[in-house]
Amino acid sequence: MEDVEDAGAGEAVEAVAELAELIGIRSTADRPDDLRRALDMVLALVGPDFEVRRFESGGRPSALVTRDGRQPRIILNAHLDVVPGEPHQFTARLDDDRLYGRGAHDMKAAALVMARVFREVAGELPYGLGLQLVTDEEVGGFDGTGHQVAQGVRAGFVVIGEQSNLRVVAESKGIIRARLSATGRTAHAAYPWLGSNALLAVTDAVRRLLERYPVPAAEEWVTTVNVARIETPNRAANVVPAAASALLDIRFPPSDPDLTGRGPEEIATHLRKVAGGAVDVVVEAVGAPHHADPDSAEVRLLRAAARDAGFDGALLRKHGAADGRFYSAEGVDAVIFGPGGDGQHGPEEYVDLRTLEPYRQALLGFLRSLEA
Repeated sequence: MEDVEDAGAGEAVEAVAELAELIGIRSTADRPDDLRRALDMVLALVGPDFEVRRFESGGRPSALVTRDGRQPRIILNAHLDVVPGEPHQFTARLDDDRLYGRGAHDMKAAALVMARVFREVAGELPYGLGLQLVTDEEVGGFDGTGHQVAQGVRAGFVVIGEQSNLRVVAESKGIIRARLSATGRTAHAAYPWLGSNALLAVTDAVRRLLERYPVPAAEEWVTTVNVARIETPNRAANVVPAAASALLDIRFPPSDPDLTGRGPEEIATHLRKVAGGAVDVVVEAVGAPHHADPDSAEVRLLRAAARDAGFDGALLRKHGAADGRFYSAEGVDAVIFGPGGDGQHGPEEYVDLRTLEPYRQALLGFLRSLEA
């Protein structure tokens, strides 16, 4: 990678070069071979001295690495898939202390740090440590962490390396993917009263939902609705659409009584009531909110390790859902704890390289502070 030598010497240069190589693997959901390449690259970095349990679900590979196959007390969880991007985003670019590229911040840098930390200390700790590597978090996590948890993978505590600037995320929102659909009656556009416009029914339902869940003017711990897509099979301007649909991404905090603890049918009934009777609602996926005890010994020790590494280790709530919800649903505390940077999912995504060594030191300090 151009200018990589400017990052420093020795291990620092090697680490940045490895990250640049991993960013160069276009590990998006539609490229299964690249998902496997990314997973194999990180497993090769961990080395041959550990037991690797491989999983696959929905065509997406994942792995759990342990020292001797024992159920781990602590799991370090990292996802290696990324959202789509422009071709140039898969060529890492170094600018002072920032490394730009798709997945640099979300979350390939953290994955590599976790892999090195696991390699360094898994053999010396008086308890079992696991490294969980998945390739589907960006499309829901059901075939990675969700699948492994369904297969019985457990731990006493889980650290997920999503970006947090060394703050500890003990609470995050749940996620709902829902589709609204309407059926109308086609007609010539010159005589719209002879038809029933399905597209207008869908847009009216969207309006009602946004009135119930308005987009906040600034950050607020409330339920939000993102209208991801509105579409119709109609392609002619002079035809009244007889079918239409809208795809919604809904994020909700644990305090929302209409959504928290509800199943897909209950949620669909609630959304249908809000949206009006002109549309049908299908809930395609539900992820529960995630919560970990902020006063647990593990959270306190992790926050202390972050402070020892030069950061404040503050508690943080996240609006985005993460794979910790699969553990939270099983009564296992999971937190998000990752390095700094910005721009995830955007055109200028970067990881702050200055946070990687403190992040490594904080993970090492945390793991070594735990008793058997």
